[in-house]
Amino acid sequence: MSLDLNIDPKALGKVAVLFGGHSAERPVSLMSGQGVLAALQSVGVDAHAFDPAERPLQALKDEGFDRAFIALHGRGGEDGSLQGALEWLGIPYTGSGVTASGVAMDKTMTKRVWAAEGLTTPKYLALSRAELTRERIRSIPDELGLPVVVKPPHEGSSIGITKAVGYSVMQEAVELALGFDDELLFEECIEGPELTCAVLGQGADAVALPVVEIRAAGGDYNFENKYVTDTTQYCFGTLPPALEAEIRQMVLKAYRLLGCRGWGRADLMLRKSDMKPFLLEMNTSPGMTSHSLVPKAAKAVGIEYPQLCLWLLAQARTDRKLPAVKT
Repeated sequence: MSLDLNIDPKALGKVAVLFGGHSAERPVSLMSGQGVLAALQSVGVDAHAFDPAERPLQALKDEGFDRAFIALHGRGGEDGSLQGALEWLGIPYTGSGVTASGVAMDKTMTKRVWAAEGLTTPKYLALSRAELTRERIRSIPDELGLPVVVKPPHEGSSIGITKAVGYSVMQEAVELALGFDDELLFEECIEGPELTCAVLGQGADAVALPVVEIRAAGGDYNFENKYVTDTTQYCFGTLPPALEAEIRQMVLKAYRLLGCRGWGRADLMLRKSDMKPFLLEMNTSPGMTSHSLVPKAAKAVGIEYPQLCLWLLAQARTDRKLPAVKT
């Protein structure tokens, strides 16, 4: 695949790279943002660091920023709230708009949308804090089987997630996840390879990048294996061509159903018993660290990191429609 990289960096104006923020994913965002900032500056963009945890967003307008590259992850950056503020300020930004960002950040709502349109996602239960009595918690494995994946549905980067292999660890898993969310997502555990597939573009023009198979130490793609160690393997071309094509089409449909734009990355599991893919979630502000998956997938098709950042920045937009001016 090729992108139209005939982009004049100076024409993009003064750019804020938004990273840091207040979410539990702040450490990852700092790594992503520093990488994006250096990449944009290396190709001649007038790019500047901007941490919303340290400065008010109004400063973007006051200081004359023309557009924003969102390298924030989690709440306050990926959930539609920042996108809404940038819409209000009239500053074009990278990635999905308010609605798609808000829905995709909520893993439970995302699953409901996908399931309603016939896309395959693991069986699940969504339960509020008030519903999570000891008796109810103990009954969950009877409904979903063991292991059960316990998630705070509004977090990312594997934060607060437990793969509960028995009844005895369910209570502990719930207490961990409740530290991040008041409603929890309990998922059937799909045993098999973990996959991810990135998408660039919007609507009918969106394109899925090659599928990546993730091989983490001990089969546990946790926070440490995502961002700290160098033992995790990221493999391309491991799937039969027909299955690869099926997954890429599935991901494109999932992306379009949520109304995503710019870029995104779907995470999936491939059930080893029958090679059936299951969608887990859609990331609308994917990581851009040295370990991140979108840059790896882009590089596999000849798109280097700085060019990817430049292209994403050039796609920045808002949904705000200004009234026509009478002349």
